[in-house]
Parts: sequence; structure tokens; C-alpha cells
Amino acid sequence: MSSATNYLQPATADLDDLRAHFAPVFAKIAEANLNRERTRTFPHEQVSLLNEAGFGTLRIPVDRGGFGASLQQVFLLLADLGEADANVAHIWRNHLAFVEDRLNAPVSDTNDVWINRFRAGEFVGGGWTEANNVTLANLVSTVATEGDHYRVTGTKFYATGSLYADWLDVLGRGDDGELLTALVRADGPGVTLVDDWDGFGQRTTASGTARYERVRAERGDVFPAAERFAYQGHFYQIAMLSVLTGITRAALRDGSAALVGRKRNYPQGLTAVPAQDAQLLAVIGEVSADAFAAEAALAKAGEALDRIAGDDDGARRRLIAAEVAVSQAQLVIIAAALRATTTIFDALGASGVSEERGLDRHWRNARTLASHNPRVYKARILGDHLINGTDPVPDFAALGRGGQGN
Repeated sequence: MSSATNYLQPATADLDDLRAHFAPVFAKIAEANLNRERTRTFPHEQVSLLNEAGFGTLRIPVDRGGFGASLQQVFLLLADLGEADANVAHIWRNHLAFVEDRLNAPVSDTNDVWINRFRAGEFVGGGWTEANNVTLANLVSTVATEGDHYRVTGTKFYATGSLYADWLDVLGRGDDGELLTALVRADGPGVTLVDDWDGFGQRTTASGTARYERVRAERGDVFPAAERFAYQGHFYQIAMLSVLTGITRAALRDGSAALVGRKRNYPQGLTAVPAQDAQLLAVIGEVSADAFAAEAALAKAGEALDRIAGDDDGARRRLIAAEVAVSQAQLVIIAAALRATTTIFDALGASGVSEERGLDRHWRNARTLASHNPRVYKARILGDHLINGTDPVPDFAALGRGGQGN
């Protein structure tokens, strides 16, 4: 779309330049990753380092103070961050998605304010999922009009990144039942954030409960949910796939280092030195292929999202193509991540399960992320589309009007 319509512009960034800029930050984040995982230490400093480096402005055009990155570049960088720390990478999912939403919004004074907030490093967290198994169809959170502002009331779970946030992105129903997105201050009166995420993976993402009791939201910070960017579902999904790609590479990295460090082999081994054992080397080779497949699928899916922009006659066709690409990438990347994080132990022996190494965190984090959006349905949906021409894009608007929730 033209920049006169919204804030999107053709990408101008170079991936190698972006990687060179962020590599020192990623390296610093990786340094204490294992210790944070072991002690469940929340990475506030690491999120701040990324903010200071401008990670939240990747997609903002250069002439508005950002890096001018493509979606493909953003997701490949997010995979690099995921290799350094899967928790930190996942924390950025909601923020990056809301930046993308505002870039798709019409140019206005109100949206200029949001672009400036992003440039200033203000961070967005939060979540839409209702607590107590409430679905999108019967959402009970409210965004009620009160004078010249709104009041937000409700309880959410999976509020990823909330403890690191300046703003929280909340979905609720307006006075007439319309679904609204409200951005509220994380430190505002009536906001309660509870660290009750008890998953065995992604332990420091602050994905617990967020409660809102008549929290004030300003007029310029409330938007109809139906106006959110058309490919937001794809964006949220591929962001998670980016982290899984990073985890796959981390398993290869740490598993390779552990094999090099092995001092003795089993009696059945082909050589006395494990790092020279052809069978163990083959394990590393297979895991490297999983990492390659994951990154290739991620790049291909990101490329499909970059082609979506535009409101011409081909827009729907490109949206469907992106849905297919992201679903195919989901099947490839989840399989690669779960296989790699399990298979790597075949090259290591009993010493590989030492808590000091913490190699189990890669499987735990991968399994947790893979459980967020069930892949079990994806192959069927893809097959139905390819054979019968069934539209594979979920109609979330229909769900919000009272269809079946997920």
C-alpha cells in the first residue's frame, strides 16, 4: 500500500546489516541464558537491551525512525534471538504484532503518537485469551464507554510479555457488543499482573494472568478489532515458528559442543573418541538438516507474508497463499524442532542429561510453543484446500459474532 494510505513502505533494510547490528546484543543475551532458565530469572535487562538497540522498530520505515525491515527479515532475526534465548524471543511476539497493526492503520495524528511511542522504546505486552476457558465467541471482558474515555474490565491468561510492558493489549466487547482492542497502561490503577504461568517450558515469558478492574483507556488507544491487520493470525503464528527455529539451532549448537566434550565412548562405539564416531556424527548431521529445514521454511513463509500488502483484486489470493505457506511451515518447523531437541541426546550418552548442561530446556521450550496452536489440524486443512478448494483462512470475525471458539 502507499505510505499515504498507511505507514507501510517497501523494505529497504539489508539482512546482513541488521544481523551485524543486533549480533552483539543477541550474544550478550545468550551469555546467561542457561542460568536464567535454571533459576527462573526474568530477563528484564535483556528486553531493555533490545529496546535500546531498536528491535521494536524493525518494521518502521527509515524515514519514520525505524530500520525499514521486511517481514521475512524480522522473523529471521527473531529466530536468531530465539537461538540466544527462546524466552526473550517469545516475549516480543505481542509487541511486534501491535507495531505491525499500527503500520497497517491509516496515517493520522493518533497513529503518529503510537509510532513515536515505539520509537521511544515503549513496549507492548498482554493477551486476548480469556481465563476460565471462555472462548472468543462468548468473550466476557468489556471495554465500556465512560465520558471521553473507556473502562476495561476482565481477566486474561497467556498474557505474554506483560511483566515487561508499558502497555497491555486487551480484547473486549464494547457497549454494543462489538469486539474492541484497548491499549491500557501496564502500571495503571486497576491492573493486576499475576505470575502464575506453570508451564514446564517458556518459564520466563510472563505468560500468566492479567486482571483489569475498570482500567482507563483513552479514546486514541481503543480500536475496532475488525480493523486489525488482515494477516495478524499469520503474524502471531510465524513469530512462534521463528522461536522454534531458533530453538532447533540452539539444540544443534549445544549438542555439538557436548559431543566435542565427550571423553569416552560406549563399548559398542565405532571409535574410542566420540567426536570421531561416524554414527554419532550422523546424528549431528541429521539435526543440522532439521535446523536447515526449519530456517528454509521460515524464510519461505516470511516471504509469503511480505507479498500480502495491497487491496487490489489479488489480495484475497495472496492471503490464502500466506495461510498455506505458514501452515506448511508450521508442520515442517514443529516436526524439526521436536525431532532435533530429542534426537540430539542420541549423540551424547548419559552425560547429556546433566542439569548443568540444561539441554532439556530446548525440548521443553519447543514442546510448549508447539502446543499453542495445534498442528494436528493443519495437514487436514491443507489437504482440504489443495484437493477441494476449501478456503483455509479462519474467519475470526465470525467467531467473534458467536461462532464456535477455538
